Amino acid sequence: MGIALDMDALDGPTALALLEWQVEMGVTDVIGEASLDRYALTDTRPTAPTKAKAAPPPEPMMEQVDPVAVAKIAANNAPSLDALAEALAAYDHCEMKKGAKRTVFADGNPQARVMIIGEAPGRDEDIEGRPFVGRAGQLLDRMFAAIGLSRTSPDPATSLYITNVMPWRPPNNRDPEPAEVAMMQPFLARHVELIAPDLLVVMGNTPLFALTGGRGITRARGNWAQAWGKPLLPMLHPAYLLRNPGAKREAWADLLALQARLKELG
Repeated sequence: MGIALDMDALDGPTALALLEWQVEMGVTDVIGEASLDRYALTDTRPTAPTKAKAAPPPEPMMEQVDPVAVAKIAANNAPSLDALAEALAAYDHCEMKKGAKRTVFADGNPQARVMIIGEAPGRDEDIEGRPFVGRAGQLLDRMFAAIGLSRTSPDPATSLYITNVMPWRPPNNRDPEPAEVAMMQPFLARHVELIAPDLLVVMGNTPLFALTGGRGITRARGNWAQAWGKPLLPMLHPAYLLRNPGAKREAWADLLALQARLKELG
């Protein structure tokens, strides 16, 4: 049993008398200055659990695009050179395209027996939109003129057809990466199929890798190979010859080998 007392409101004798009376009445605990209603009900009902916010739905995954597969479809659906040029110009999966001014497709006679494949456009080619028009291109023209071949000849027997693996100028003239070359292989294969030359000449490491999977043009040059059903002759790039004039002797030997092979093919 307990009772609350305001002791400050009582004098001493009165307070003592009340205390003695409370003891006689069985008070055992002094609770405090404020009374407490022990019969008041408290709400002991369990509260409903707070619903956790639903996690946002996962964002849909972006569909992965295979740029090589896209290139194969675009190239294989091109029925002509003009259609292939349009498909190549519309292809947007190669980052190299973003920094180039033009898509450099080809030059020369589409009926030519010899198809030359270079690496990629340089500054002059990017401006003009044709392959091999800078200093290296001028040297190429002189080299093949020495064996009676020209990109401007209307006669298929004495003409050249010229293209590159990459149709866009690489940033800072860097070498194309293998993934970039892989994107262009379907277009290049279709290009060769439409031209149907008697033989191919690859100039430099990039076309050597694109057509044969090999590297090391200085070791491969002058050694005939096969690619896409065609005889293939690797040669040093004219830009390499400009930097290394002593290698022109090897280039001349390769030109003579090309001339002899054309005579063999009739």
